[in-house]
Amino acid sequence: MELKEEIDTANRQDEWMIEQGMAGHKLPILDQSGRDTIHLYPPKADRIFKDEEAISSIGEGKKLIKRERPGWKGYVEWEDYPEKKAKAQKLLSSQSFPSSPDFMFGPIPQTNPVIAGDDFVAWHEALGGELATVAEDSWKIVQQEKHPDMLHLLKFPYNGEPPKRLVTSKSITPNPLHFVRNHGGIPIIDKDKWDLSLDGLVQTPKRYSLEDLMDETRFPRIEKNVTMQCSGTRRIEQIGLYAGQGDEVPQAPWAEGAIGTAQYVGISLKKVIKDCGGLVKPAKHVEFYGAETYVKDLEVGNYVVSVPWSKVKANEVLLIWEMNGEPLPKIHGYPLRVVVLGYIGARSVKWLYRIKAIENPSRAPVQSREYLYFNQQVGKYNLRPTDGIQIQEMPVSSAIMSPWNNQAVIHIGKIRCKGWAYSGGGRWPERVELSADGGFTWYEVPSDRMSKKGRWVWRTWEMDLPCEVEGWIEIVCRCWDNSLNTQPLNIRAAWNWGLHVTSSAHRIKVYSINKGREVTRKRLEKYEQKGVPLAPLTRYEIIPVQTPAEYEHFWETHDPRDVDD
Repeated sequence: MELKEEIDTANRQDEWMIEQGMAGHKLPILDQSGRDTIHLYPPKADRIFKDEEAISSIGEGKKLIKRERPGWKGYVEWEDYPEKKAKAQKLLSSQSFPSSPDFMFGPIPQTNPVIAGDDFVAWHEALGGELATVAEDSWKIVQQEKHPDMLHLLKFPYNGEPPKRLVTSKSITPNPLHFVRNHGGIPIIDKDKWDLSLDGLVQTPKRYSLEDLMDETRFPRIEKNVTMQCSGTRRIEQIGLYAGQGDEVPQAPWAEGAIGTAQYVGISLKKVIKDCGGLVKPAKHVEFYGAETYVKDLEVGNYVVSVPWSKVKANEVLLIWEMNGEPLPKIHGYPLRVVVLGYIGARSVKWLYRIKAIENPSRAPVQSREYLYFNQQVGKYNLRPTDGIQIQEMPVSSAIMSPWNNQAVIHIGKIRCKGWAYSGGGRWPERVELSADGGFTWYEVPSDRMSKKGRWVWRTWEMDLPCEVEGWIEIVCRCWDNSLNTQPLNIRAAWNWGLHVTSSAHRIKVYSINKGREVTRKRLEKYEQKGVPLAPLTRYEIIPVQTPAEYEHFWETHDPRDVDD
């Protein structure tokens, strides 16, 4: 196989990493479909272009993308104006923008925020007008409303999760620590200038103020604890095994913190539809409109998804204005959002301003082209949206929050573990099990070490896991829900090109140091006497294990290494 000049093997500093697959984003694709192998190299730089004539023909962004309603900053109505959507798409497709950093094969930045979202920022700025300052305004709200220790996976649109030590610190997640998965900028809406329209296939379309919806003489109030989970939770495990779709916004490198539980106050959507006289045929689905602007494949629109009427009819879709005893934070959808019980978080639309009864599932990009679960044989070059299953209910899942992967633990026969377990669709975790030997032997978490069970909430848990061995071990966690659904035991079984729903048993590598063993205890005491730090585990320290006299004494009382014939 002949090497081309693009691969310079003459003392290239990163050559070893490329050969060992540690810089896969630099590898050429090998085209072996013909007789000769052809190397298809990554581009050395992004293609830069800007069609000034096409852009000028569209007109100024300030006029095209102007403020729609007083008291609504950062909101643009797209869905009612297909001509405006077409002009915005032409504007974006007539120029180039920064590409997403490669965090599938390439290194994930060691920063917080991890990824900036430069492409989404550039798209909003290029559209201009009402969207010109959305990215800046959104980041200010993040800093105002979120805990200072939040892990900012994506700066814009904002995606963030709490650090591991705080994920399960309380069974109800405080607002500043609840994960956030946004698809666009945060609209800033004056609740007195806000209303909700309910139209489509209903008997009598209506508009409601927040005061109307909060009127208890018309709509019974509901208070409910609900766990919400992003379908990308634990995605980093799939990325670590095999690369997948690298679009930075749908595929932020989530860890185990993209889940949270809050106490919500609101009303059942079913009651509001009844107030409109109910649905009319052939309505079978209900579509939700969020006020943020979302860009998918340079197609611009509002955030729109749908759920089946059967879900609404079961009183499992709520309209919410209060979260943990406070008005909804701006970042979580103020003044009103949807909470769909037991479904992926993507269906719980924030900054809700319209509900529409329709016949079929929404054709909007988020519903039809995202949040799809593909077979492992479906990938980048053969993927069609119709090949994917639209993700609705979350499967059973669980995660270990402590200890952390690759952490060393000193113990005396038991390792203290804690974590969470959850199952969607109204099911609940019935049993959580842990293994210290990779999944051969399982121990059940005692029921009194788990939080209270409920149809729509997680269960946090703690357990002292028996472990006598020393050295590297693999701790595994799995959950059984009340329908006896459980988790596949390996990541490969859950891998898919979209990198959604990492529902496999959670596995972490831990270095076990059993202080209950005399040899280990004495060695640790020697470290302490000499003032030598124990961390990091892999650092070599000059502390003899045995004295020369001890060594000689051993061989005086034992057979030699080799035997005599």
